[in-house]
Amino acid sequence: MIPVKGYAGQTVAVLGLGRSGRASVAALQAGGANVVVWDDGAPARQAAEEDGLDLRDLSKSGVFENVAALIVSPGIPHLYPTVNPVISNAWDAGVPVDNDISLFFASFATADWDSFDTQPRVIAVTGSNGKSTTSALIHHILSESGRATQLAGNIGRGVLDIEPAHDGEVVVLELSSYQTDLARNLTPDVAVFTNLTPDHLDRHNGMGGYFAAKKRLFVEGGPDRAVIGVDEVEGRFLANQLVAGFSDDRLIRISSGQKLTDGWSVFAKKGYLSEWRKGRQVGSIDLRDIAGLPGAHNHQNACAAYAASRSIGLGPKAIEAAMRSYPGLPHRSQVIGQKDGVTYINDSKATNPDAAAKALQAFDKIRWVCGGLQKDGGLGDLLDHTGSVVKAYVIGREADAFARSLNGVKAEVCGTMKAAVAKAASEAEPGEVVLLAPACASFDQYDNFELRGDDFAAQVQSQIG
Repeated sequence: MIPVKGYAGQTVAVLGLGRSGRASVAALQAGGANVVVWDDGAPARQAAEEDGLDLRDLSKSGVFENVAALIVSPGIPHLYPTVNPVISNAWDAGVPVDNDISLFFASFATADWDSFDTQPRVIAVTGSNGKSTTSALIHHILSESGRATQLAGNIGRGVLDIEPAHDGEVVVLELSSYQTDLARNLTPDVAVFTNLTPDHLDRHNGMGGYFAAKKRLFVEGGPDRAVIGVDEVEGRFLANQLVAGFSDDRLIRISSGQKLTDGWSVFAKKGYLSEWRKGRQVGSIDLRDIAGLPGAHNHQNACAAYAASRSIGLGPKAIEAAMRSYPGLPHRSQVIGQKDGVTYINDSKATNPDAAAKALQAFDKIRWVCGGLQKDGGLGDLLDHTGSVVKAYVIGREADAFARSLNGVKAEVCGTMKAAVAKAASEAEPGEVVLLAPACASFDQYDNFELRGDDFAAQVQSQIG
């Protein structure tokens, strides 16, 4: 646990009692704060009361008197689509609103660091797609290279739930826009921006607000080094804002598909990763046969992880060796099994059209399991990337509408995962891939994308034995 500094003897309110909220409570108490809590859900309140926590309805008038700060869990909207009444109450009382990510950055460094030979570092990863894979891959590279490391944030453990840093340790954080949006302290040593595509638009009131939330990781505290994906215009804008020119080594630009030879850059093209610095190539990796990183979207993740690892001094050969042993993450281009020449792949994390499009580009001859709760913006340019789809098997509450939107794609409405997998398995031929890449949120049928992916895996196993 990371005890929170700066609130000893003061009262701090915590709104939301999920994983991050409960970790915030424990870390604040460990730092000597008096904590009051609230959650809109009755079960969470009951559990808190059973654990002896001080419940206080934070929506009531006068409740923030003598409260030093309000800590809000990332999943709770605060400004859009409507102002949260508890947060509005804190504003009216002049109480600072913050979150656990900010508490982590304000509390991570300790007096023990004065005796360390090498100062601990934090690598923070954000973006629309690939955050989890990039973060896990960096963590894997560090582990395989013998570096002490912890993985936390939107993946693994909560940021305040990790252990205090050891000498030379590197903490890798995956940070969503929900986590960067409110944080008052954002001071990673290395910050990574993978890409930007439409997502969470209601929470951020459109693409401008969504990008602004991501951008805060780079402009609020100023990382020592930034790794920026420049395949979208927002990444190009951000890269230009951060440094004076290509000669500034505080910036590493990355791309999947573009050749970048100016300044310090890492790009992947036709399956080959190349690192360029000061006008010459200084490293390269053939990514095509790395099983845990299939497709151009994973090659972009590889570029980001490579660049972040190089930025803290790891060598190209050590990075390549670690990449080759990377097993991949569950629900992200995860091979579930094979039978009769058919491969079954779980990419349940492809919860938006752009992520699904990237998955569709990674394989040939696809039996595509898709559908769910569609997000704002529709399918975007997803249909431009369906050339490898033999047939779509559509699930979800909106299956009929989703199937009708797949212009030019042979589609069958299946409704449930069980029906979709059974039909796809019965029709698949040798050399084809049965791919779950929903392009939608899971909440119409599942509590989260993990449960959706687990159901896919279970249905696959029932078919292939």
